[in-house]
Amino acid sequence: MKILVTGSIAYDVLLQYDGSFKDAISANDLDSLSVSFFSPHYARHHGGTASNIAWNLRLLNQEPLLVGTVGRDGGEYIVLLEERGISCNRVETLDKHVTATAIIGTDSDERQIAFFHPGADAHGAWPADMADDREEIAWGIVGPRNASLMVKAGRWCVAQKIPWIFDPGQQIIALSADELAAAVKTSDGVVVNAYEWSLLSGKIGAPVDAFLKMNPLLVITHGEDGLTIHSEKEGAIVLPACAAEHTVNPTGAGDALRAGFMAGLSAGWPLKQCGMLGASAASFVVEQEGPLVDFLDLNDVLGRAEVTYGEALPPLP
Repeated sequence: MKILVTGSIAYDVLLQYDGSFKDAISANDLDSLSVSFFSPHYARHHGGTASNIAWNLRLLNQEPLLVGTVGRDGGEYIVLLEERGISCNRVETLDKHVTATAIIGTDSDERQIAFFHPGADAHGAWPADMADDREEIAWGIVGPRNASLMVKAGRWCVAQKIPWIFDPGQQIIALSADELAAAVKTSDGVVVNAYEWSLLSGKIGAPVDAFLKMNPLLVITHGEDGLTIHSEKEGAIVLPACAAEHTVNPTGAGDALRAGFMAGLSAGWPLKQCGMLGASAASFVVEQEGPLVDFLDLNDVLGRAEVTYGEALPPLP
């Protein structure tokens, strides 16, 4: 069975600032904000929420079905994904536009400021014949991309009775309160980072307790501080981060965590074990620059989780 993954397919431009954004930005001066950060380091990588998640699912021996849009410069990215065994039959190419691009600045404390140009994805469409794939899909995850396509993807999963996770990301600000509330109420779980949760909670007017009356599962990631899994049945499960051997850049770690969590859900694991696998997968991403790890030994992923949490994970199907 496959895991439907829809979201952005993008190129990432990574910049590094040797200092703290916090020291350079004063809350009292936001009305006249005009800052510039010197970046001695530049790198361009393959990225995008959907492609990152799909890539990590393949590293975990899962079968992602990728749905997204690229532009005229996306051909080599599609080739790269297909070489890794990722089905791109539902990836749309629009030759009149460029592929989405994220410019991500990271400071020495791993804070990030990002700009995202949607490129071709702003003009994309939901595939008309997706019903042909229905019987092969066990779970879905709807990640940030063109806001209207996120709404369509969620509605499609509901109509096809596919359990799905809502991952609104930076598109919380683009989706209306009603659209967000509808996605929360009709999805089978929501995953956000701590900052995104503050935005989502405020926009729909629901703290954790009220949220769990709308949706049975809320996963909040906290970067180097791990994650919290709020469940209607199990309460709050707090997991520390899985320790990496060293840290280079956190970009893409959250997507790896989502991939591990989805792999666990697809395998029918308990929520705690899903979180353990996700956290372990994420720990390998921060050890390099760029979100796509070239190779992962699954035994290393399971072993790192066992060392961190003192509990062995079952084998992945």
